[in-house]
Amino acid sequence: MTEVIMPRVTSPAAYSAEIQRRVLRDISLSDEAHAKEGDTFCLITQRWWQTWSAFVNQDLPISTNNGPSSEHQGSSVSNTLQRPPSIDNSDLICRSASENSPEFEIYDTLVEGTDYILVSEKMWNQFYEWYGGGPALARKVITRGSSETELTVEVYPLRLQLHLMTRDEQYAIRLSRKETLGQLHMMACEVFDLNSDQVRIWDYYGRRKHALLTEMDKTLDDVNIQMDQDILVEVIDQSGSNTTAVQVNGDSENHPLAFARPSRTNQSNARGSSANNGISRSSHPGLSQFQNLSFAKDKGSTSVGVSTRGSCVGLIGLLNFGNTCFMNSAIQCLVHTPEFASFFIGDFHKEINWQNPLGMEGELAMAFGELLRRLWAPGRSAFAPRAFKTKLARFAPQFGGQNQHDSQELLAFLLDGLHEDLNRVKQKPYVNTRDVDGRPDEQVADECWANHISRNDSIIVDVCQGQYKSTLVCPVCDKISVTFDPFMYLSLPLQSATPRTMTVTVFCCDGSVTPVTCTVTVPKLGRCRDLIQALSNACSLKQNEQILLAEIQDHMIHRFLDDPLMSLSSIKHDERLSAYKIPLLMRNSMYLQFVHRREDVETSTWKLYGTPLVYPVSRDATITRGDIQLIAHTILSPMLKADNSDANTSSVASNPLSTNNDSEPYSPFKQNDYSLIKFPLKLVDGNNNPIDISAEEEKTIKLSSSSMLVLLYIDWSPELVKIYEMHYLEYLPEVSKSRHGKKKARVEPVSLYSCIEAFLREEPLVPEDMWFCPQCEERRQASKKLDLWRLPTVLVIHLKRFSYSKTVKTKLERFVNFPLGDFDLTKYVANKQDLHPQVYELYAVANHYGNMGSGHYTAHVKVCLLLSWSSLFYEFYLLLFSENKWYNFDDNHVSPIGEDDVKSNAAYVLFYRRMKTDDVSLSSGAQSSAD
Repeated sequence: MTEVIMPRVTSPAAYSAEIQRRVLRDISLSDEAHAKEGDTFCLITQRWWQTWSAFVNQDLPISTNNGPSSEHQGSSVSNTLQRPPSIDNSDLICRSASENSPEFEIYDTLVEGTDYILVSEKMWNQFYEWYGGGPALARKVITRGSSETELTVEVYPLRLQLHLMTRDEQYAIRLSRKETLGQLHMMACEVFDLNSDQVRIWDYYGRRKHALLTEMDKTLDDVNIQMDQDILVEVIDQSGSNTTAVQVNGDSENHPLAFARPSRTNQSNARGSSANNGISRSSHPGLSQFQNLSFAKDKGSTSVGVSTRGSCVGLIGLLNFGNTCFMNSAIQCLVHTPEFASFFIGDFHKEINWQNPLGMEGELAMAFGELLRRLWAPGRSAFAPRAFKTKLARFAPQFGGQNQHDSQELLAFLLDGLHEDLNRVKQKPYVNTRDVDGRPDEQVADECWANHISRNDSIIVDVCQGQYKSTLVCPVCDKISVTFDPFMYLSLPLQSATPRTMTVTVFCCDGSVTPVTCTVTVPKLGRCRDLIQALSNACSLKQNEQILLAEIQDHMIHRFLDDPLMSLSSIKHDERLSAYKIPLLMRNSMYLQFVHRREDVETSTWKLYGTPLVYPVSRDATITRGDIQLIAHTILSPMLKADNSDANTSSVASNPLSTNNDSEPYSPFKQNDYSLIKFPLKLVDGNNNPIDISAEEEKTIKLSSSSMLVLLYIDWSPELVKIYEMHYLEYLPEVSKSRHGKKKARVEPVSLYSCIEAFLREEPLVPEDMWFCPQCEERRQASKKLDLWRLPTVLVIHLKRFSYSKTVKTKLERFVNFPLGDFDLTKYVANKQDLHPQVYELYAVANHYGNMGSGHYTAHVKVCLLLSWSSLFYEFYLLLFSENKWYNFDDNHVSPIGEDDVKSNAAYVLFYRRMKTDDVSLSSGAQSSAD
């Protein structure tokens, strides 16, 4: 890499701690004043550096809570620590130098301030003169940043794999990202001993020719060459044609050998994480490794010589290399979670559970930690997270390939996978769940949480997991079951703001009014109860009446829509509905369904037509054939033509619905009037045989005790049709007939609070997920009510924008007005003994633009700067502070945005962080703008 001329080693005994501090101070000040591109820096193991720092600082005054100690007190402990041994950098090296590779290879996962520190070449020479040891690990200073004015140390030069296909040879090289393509070309020729005039080099990622590298004056950085990238060395003959068997698309035509991608040294090991994108962390004034020395009193002049003033960490984009925007968006949100950043920057490998059978052998955590560290390195050079994508596809093949995927599904997998890889519980104990047995909710909830933590304990649980209360009620026996379950994120329903108009014909069973067709407006994704309420208002429903809603198919009732929580999205636009006004509290009832038929002259057969009519009766009632005749006249009486209205006066006067005395069996009529026109009625028995009931009016009809519907045919003769206004029965409109040219309804925003309330609203279980009631000992479609009980530090909220049905997949574009700060969930927490305010602040948003087929993901992130600093006693910490600036991460493009740009109808996953109590008390307490 870079050769360092070693000075002569002298005994450090001749130099006291005070002299060593002064010498290093002078060198540091000189380096700060003359730092430039091309300077050499060397790595020193953090372990040795801490030993030396303790030695030279032991005679300094020590401050206490009672004030600074005297100089005499400080010197009283002088020379209690021994001088450091010779420098030993072996714990940084993963591969020693050899004849083929004279360079020392260091671990890919070293972190400045944790594993090593950087010193200038002059400092290294001075240390070597005093202590000896080594080896010297020299690195060059390069310029970075958009203006190319920021100086930083290139700790990890690019490692490239050269492929010479004609000889079936491969060779790994190290090259600075500031070297030119011309220098890469020249090195390739030297490595394979080729004539430079006959060599071309290609970007050969994925064994495909992506680009011919011809602009020799451009740097590797300029053409976006990344770490561990493949370079194809192509030999051309004198005629200009290539002699490589590889075609332009990268597929071999003549070469039978399939080359495996070369193994990469220590890409995943137990030491830690990333190569930091190959760049050293900032040596910002006041934050250098020499801040703990006595000469570091003047803040602002303590740099070791390389400064990245103005450089902002955490602003590195990710390249899109084949529909990976879904992954890039999720990663940016996770790595900018402060708790995760501080954890993975630290020594996280100690918490990896390598033996967890539910985990990914620690490899997912290692890969994520490496990726996070690279994204928190200084500079703005985007890179492609290919190694992470490969590891992800290994454990989750559904995210492999080049297809687009759901960012929220990836987030769910990552959080769960990282939890298992970092689970501190090595042997999960058996947990015996106790019944509630009337115990207080607080006691049961704490017990369930303790049981959960005994088996699941990780940084993911600490930060992201909460607990909710789930209440199930059996619809038959009213059995109540209460459980307390953990959650990682909340998936909130998102109703469409576009209203839906639905047309339904309402029939009155008591014969008081003619049928009326009502067109009502309901929420597009509303419930059946919304439609019933709208119809009740439209037809002026009385207090003692209710609406019975039915779906009509082939002129018969296909089903009753009697579940008030049924989604209206299950009703298609071309379906036909009818509604029937019936008594409100009619017990043990069943329904007579009058289905209309008329004769087909050509075939002399009776065919169904029109809309069926419904009349409720009690199962306990004694009904005669004459009663059925009078019921038919009653429900059809409003449709009599004017000149025939007198024929039905008596039936209208004796309203059968008015008789419903619970003290005696229900009978629709106390007296019969057989002077009316007789309808040709046929009763369909259990064997589907029609029985004529037009004669023998006094004969009792035996109704089925198991069926809800009793089927009756009314056969309409031409003469009978002339007496009635048949258009009321013949035409039943579609539910939602398309109206071309109609102005699109205005889409209103929805508050995030209303989404929370919809999530917590009582809902019936879907038929596929029915609950086994222990009291009934049968599966029941119980109602389920969720309550928030324990909220996590970081609350991840998924807005359910994607709607799936058997035939249609749609995306809901509704704008959700979510608060950026002061998101107060205190009143939604069911645990009233928790008196702490539950107020959150937004720090990241994963966005989805476009439709189901061609969407694109981005992320809005409120970036915090992640810096390292040292105390007076050589201890290293992580410091997080908010810059209060939002940025848009659109793959490799990172740009600042205003707070007004954070909210959009593309918001898909929201990341909230609980505010500290002091921050909450300082807020105005006003309700968020999201209300």
